[in-house]
Amino acid sequence: MLNVFGEPLKICSSDPLTGYTRTGYCEFIPGDRGLHIVCAQVTEEFLNYSRMKGNDLSTPRPEYGFPGLQEGDLWCLCATRWIEAYEAGRAPKLVLEACPEELLKFVDLEVLKKFSL
Repeated sequence: MLNVFGEPLKICSSDPLTGYTRTGYCEFIPGDRGLHIVCAQVTEEFLNYSRMKGNDLSTPRPEYGFPGLQEGDLWCLCATRWIEAYEAGRAPKLVLEACPEELLKFVDLEVLKKFSL
C-alpha cells in the first residue's frame, strides 16, 4: 500500500492502536464505509468538534477496544470528518506518510501539505 507521496505507507499509531482493523495503519479497506484513511494528530479543538457532530472520540469504549483519545494522540480519522473539520476551520495536523494514496481522491495534495506535521 502506498501513501499520498507514492511511497510505502507508514504506520500511524500503535499506542493507541488505530486503524479500521486495528493494525496501526490507516489502510484503505473495501467495506469501510467511514474511510478511516486520515492519520491525524488530534487536538482538543478537533475532539470537541467531533463530539459536537455526534462522534465522541474522547470517552473510552472498552467494549469496542477503544481507549478514548487525548490531545496529541495519532488516530485514523474518517476522511469525511476531516474534510468537514477542514471546512469548519478545525482540522487537525496530519502525518502524510501514514495517509494512503486513496485520500487524494477526496483532498488535493497541496491542501494536505498545509496540514502536514
